[in-house]
Amino acid sequence: MKSLLLSILFASATQAADPAVLVSEFIFDPNPVPSCHATTIVEAKDKSLVSAWFAGTAEGKPDVCIWSSRCLDGKWTTPVKVAEGTPHPCWNPVLFQPREGPLLLFYKVGPSPKTWWGMVKTSTDNGLTWSEGTKLPDGIVGPIKNKPVQLADGTILCGSSTEDQGWRAHFERSTDNGKTWQLIGPVNDGAIGAIQPSLLTLGGESLLAVGRTKQKHVFQIASSDNGKTWGEMTLTDLPNPNSGTDAVTLKDGRHLLIYNHTPKGRSPLNLAVSTDGKVWNAALVIEDRPGEFSYPAIIQTSDGLVHATYTWKRKLVKHVIIDPAKLTLKPIINGEWPH
Repeated sequence: MKSLLLSILFASATQAADPAVLVSEFIFDPNPVPSCHATTIVEAKDKSLVSAWFAGTAEGKPDVCIWSSRCLDGKWTTPVKVAEGTPHPCWNPVLFQPREGPLLLFYKVGPSPKTWWGMVKTSTDNGLTWSEGTKLPDGIVGPIKNKPVQLADGTILCGSSTEDQGWRAHFERSTDNGKTWQLIGPVNDGAIGAIQPSLLTLGGESLLAVGRTKQKHVFQIASSDNGKTWGEMTLTDLPNPNSGTDAVTLKDGRHLLIYNHTPKGRSPLNLAVSTDGKVWNAALVIEDRPGEFSYPAIIQTSDGLVHATYTWKRKLVKHVIIDPAKLTLKPIINGEWPH
C-alpha cells in the first residue's frame, strides 16, 4: 500500500502546472532508508547531473551517511552510499565542479552542528566513484550548505558558517583549487544570527551573499573586492522561517533565490528573481501543500536550464527542471508574495 501511494504521488508530481517547470520528479522512490535531508546538485564535466544528500534513521543519528545518485540519459541511478562518518553522523553535502580538476564532495561529520568538522572527497569519473575522505584544515569547514563560486581568476569562494558560538557566517577562499584555504570573517556581529550563505556575482569584483537567519528574514551582505572583505550585514524584506535557502546568478545576469517565503514553517517553497540583487520579484511557487519542502539547492547547467533539488517531507528528494526564459514575474511588495 505504501509503495502504491508513493507511486501515485510520484505520478502526480511529474505533472507541472507552470509552463516554466519542465520536469518535477523524485530522484528515488522508495527511499532505501527512513529519512533524508540537505540536497545538493552539480553538473559534472561529462554533462551528467550528480546529486547528494544525507540520509539514515533520522537527522543526527549515528547511521546517517551521504548518499548520491547520477542522472544519465534523463534517468536517475539507484542511490548509493558515498561517505560515512562512523561512529558519527554525516551532514550537509555540497557538490562542486571546479573548472580544472576532479569533482569535489564536501560534507560534515560530527555529533552536532556545534561540533562537526569539514571533510572532502574527490571523483575523477564524474561521481561514479570517490576517493577516501580527507579532513579539511582546522578552522575550515568547507561550504556549509550551498555551492561555492569560482571567480574569473580561478579563486574558489565558499559561503560558510559556524554554530558553536552563536550563528556566525564567514567565507573561505582558495587560490590553488582547494589545496589551501583562507578564512574570512565572521562577517556578522551577532545582532543578526546568520548561517549558510549563498553567493551571487554582480559584475566586476562585486558579490552579494544571501542566506538564513534567526530573525525571520533572509540576510544580505556585499563585497566589492571578490570576497576579500565584506560590508554590513542587513535583513531583506523576504521572510525566512529559520530554514535553508540557495541562490544562483544566471548567464543572463539575473539572480534566482529559492527559499520558503513564510516566517514560519517550511511550506511553501518559492523561487524569486532579481536583476540587481536588491529588488526581488515572485517567479514560481514550487510547493505549497502542507508538509516540509526545504533545504533547496539550485544551479544553471550548460544548456541554460535551471535545476533545483530539495527535501520532500524528509522522506524523498525532489528534482525540478526550470526554463528561466519562461518565468512570469510579479512584484513582491513589502515582503508579501503576490496572489
